[in-house]
Amino acid sequence: MKPLLALLFAALPLALHAEPRLGLPIACTLGDDCFLLNHVDRDPGPGAADFTCGPASYDGHKGTDFALVSFAAMRAGVAVLAAAPGVVRGVRDGMPDLGLHDTPADLLEGRDCGNGVLIDHGDGWETQYCHLAKGSLGVQEGDRVEIGAEIGLVGYSGVTEFPHVHLAVRKDGVEIDPFDTDGIQVCGADDGPQDDLWLAPPGYQPGGVVAAGMLDAVPGYDAVKEGGAHRAALPADAPALVGWTLVHGARAGDVVEIVLTAPDGEIFHRHAERLDRTQALVMRAAGRKRPAGGWAPGDWQVDTTVTRAGAVLDTARAVTRVSR
Repeated sequence: MKPLLALLFAALPLALHAEPRLGLPIACTLGDDCFLLNHVDRDPGPGAADFTCGPASYDGHKGTDFALVSFAAMRAGVAVLAAAPGVVRGVRDGMPDLGLHDTPADLLEGRDCGNGVLIDHGDGWETQYCHLAKGSLGVQEGDRVEIGAEIGLVGYSGVTEFPHVHLAVRKDGVEIDPFDTDGIQVCGADDGPQDDLWLAPPGYQPGGVVAAGMLDAVPGYDAVKEGGAHRAALPADAPALVGWTLVHGARAGDVVEIVLTAPDGEIFHRHAERLDRTQALVMRAAGRKRPAGGWAPGDWQVDTTVTRAGAVLDTARAVTRVSR
């Protein structure tokens, strides 16, 4: 009996660890300097739905996208991390950080992932990391890595429209949703962490404010994504004061409100807009032209609020100091 018991107990850890437990694949804080942009598409048809039946996915998407708040953040350097221990089975580097629209079509052929890393975790489990920065990969095939090891930097290579790392999880070649491994969906909510692969479940983010700021004109969408559309200081003769916000996971019916408050605490301008369609990312702006006599000196504040079905989803604030 004793040899048999010894064999059973020796096999127990393997059974307990058959599924890898995942850490975040990116060195950031969700809801602060990064956010969840897209989930695995769980709709078997031509539509798209995430694991809560929500719209945070697109048709055929086979991973989870962890996005940065701007291109400026990408250029500052944000590490991509091994989500679990394993052995590197494949790497690709050398693709330019030009994204979907500016990369030559012949370079994208069969290379949607861009620069990437594939890690084998044993027992048929593997993770793939896509859209890494050119020249940033710090591992090569055959390397053994631990959870949290830096394997590269977030980039803009391959088929992508915003800087992010795409994490794909597979078991025996089949895509697995790390938020819902049992395939049982509860529409309208996360059904809990019991079927997650995460060591510390990040939870479901139904949308929120990516960034907010103030400028002396309506900013372009590219400038907002770039991360340079906020001015911490403006002169009293600035032609306008415009508050703006970038929202992720926006849904038809959401209300985006932008409020400008003067240094004396009085509301100077308020604008609310009900969105007419669902979008992964949407930018809105509102403001006023310079009044006679110029802007009052002091701290001007822009507050943005996203409301869904009558409940506040997220808020953000930015401050600009006006001086004569």
